[in-house]
Amino acid sequence: MTQENKNLILAISLSLLVVFGWQYFYAWPQLEKQRFAQQQLQQVQSNGAASPVTKPNGQPALPGAAPEVAIQPLETALAASPRVAIDTPTLKGSIALKGARIDDISLKAYHETIDPKSPIIELLKPATAEGAYFAEFGYVPQAGSGLALPGPDSLWTADGTVLSSAKPLILSFDAGQGLTFKRSISVDDQYMFTIADSIENKGAAPANFFTHSTIERHGNPKISGYAVLHEGLLGVIGDSRVQEITYAAMNKETGGARTLKGEGGWLGFTDKYWSAVLIPDQKTPFNGVFSVSGTANPTYRTEALGELTSLAPGATTEIKTQLFAGVKETALIQKYQDGLGIKNFDLMIDWGWFYFITKPMFWLLSHIYGYVGNFGISILLITVLVKGAFFPLANRSYMSMARMKAVQPKIEAIKKLYPDDKQKQQQATMELYKTEKINPVAGCLPMLIQIPVFFSLYKVLFVTIEMRQAPFVGWIKDLSAPDPTNVFNLFGLLPYDPTHVPLLGSFLALGVWPLVMGISMFIQMKMNPEPADPVQKQMFTYMPIVFTFMLGTFPAGLVIYWTWNNLLSVLQQGLIMNKAGVKIELWDNLKSLFSPKSAK
Repeated sequence: MTQENKNLILAISLSLLVVFGWQYFYAWPQLEKQRFAQQQLQQVQSNGAASPVTKPNGQPALPGAAPEVAIQPLETALAASPRVAIDTPTLKGSIALKGARIDDISLKAYHETIDPKSPIIELLKPATAEGAYFAEFGYVPQAGSGLALPGPDSLWTADGTVLSSAKPLILSFDAGQGLTFKRSISVDDQYMFTIADSIENKGAAPANFFTHSTIERHGNPKISGYAVLHEGLLGVIGDSRVQEITYAAMNKETGGARTLKGEGGWLGFTDKYWSAVLIPDQKTPFNGVFSVSGTANPTYRTEALGELTSLAPGATTEIKTQLFAGVKETALIQKYQDGLGIKNFDLMIDWGWFYFITKPMFWLLSHIYGYVGNFGISILLITVLVKGAFFPLANRSYMSMARMKAVQPKIEAIKKLYPDDKQKQQQATMELYKTEKINPVAGCLPMLIQIPVFFSLYKVLFVTIEMRQAPFVGWIKDLSAPDPTNVFNLFGLLPYDPTHVPLLGSFLALGVWPLVMGISMFIQMKMNPEPADPVQKQMFTYMPIVFTFMLGTFPAGLVIYWTWNNLLSVLQQGLIMNKAGVKIELWDNLKSLFSPKSAK
């Protein structure tokens, strides 16, 4: 096999490996979806404040499970406690006065589908509702102290009926034994809650306790199930790297818990676009605990456990915790990190291992969007910018390819000179390349340049809320979703969805844009002479077809990028070949492809 053949097969193999790898890890759902759909909850667990398990040093450990309770309709669950409404420009919901739980949050600006009449996103739900998901802020007494503290069943009193971004809510609770609690809950005009407690000890003895903030999520949460992004338990505790624990991995964690200690950070849960996380005081050490209990309908917890507080008689202490419950908007998350000093808060967005490429890619896309007002057009323009940035390298690559075409007669002469000696053929060919200053692997460079851009753009399209339901033109209403058309149901004329066909469904997602992409790739490959080797010729013939089906399940924005990049590459290669005086083989190849075969 000649070096040229080896390089060709290597390039094609690498490209197929990239696409198959990304299709498995990033495009197809990991195991399609979770194997088991979300089931009705059959148990509810307390946050453990009333009956904590203790360690030998008196510090509370993980709480135990509460008895199972029946799941109630959401309306019934909400009615189980007196409530204070939440009404801000971005949020609606309520706070339960029983336990002072923030357990009812919906996102006003975000709907479940692109239909503006579809329901808005429900983020947090009460403990007895299906899919319970809530935050609670409390205290745990030092072991053996017998100190009475507010718990999940404590009923607080409120000074108002509505929490808004303009007016905080003041809650009060008398725990007895001389301890009184005043809790101020405020929320900005986005998604950040501040819970500030003032605790006064009017008793005769010191009060020793730990602060204890919890976010609980019950049952098997419904997730998108893609390996490209993390969904599950998440946090940064002190100087630890970001903790990303899937629900499946949490179930396998030794002892059902993972504990880290540090100063500064945050922890909670993340979905694809939404998140709820606890943010303790950034200058005070705390224990961050990720845990799970139960099996069929598990309860997942993230807990921030503060250090021991000893409140002397007649003294008052102030304790502040924050809760983010909302949308992972990139600029907003960065603003919170910078303005509030939250350690590594930007890691709430799963930028991935290649964040040093992904974040700049998003920055560039969003800035172009600020001028053109359409993310699809932004993708087209950024492709042009990338092409321009790498033009000198691509130019040298295409010039080398053009020179290779120009020396084809000399290569054929070498083959005739050494018809039975493949080694001498290869040596003579490499000497020719050296004399003519030709790099035989130069043709791979444009593809290699495209790979990191492809990866980063895929990540941006998939994980950023800004891309969710972002329209392009025509039928593309969501750049982060696959092209909704499908050739196998005649683009919607037949009333069925081919992607739901058992076993074969994932291969039958073939819309208009993937077809256009395949055509553009076909044209690009036909710019070059047909390979003499029949194996190479078949590979060139089938590659566009394979890529067309592979990209059928990719986000439409990525397919649009790939198509536009192919068309620009065709134009660029044509200009360079024309400049080098090398014949463009496109029309001859197309003519030979569609012309009747001559009789032998």
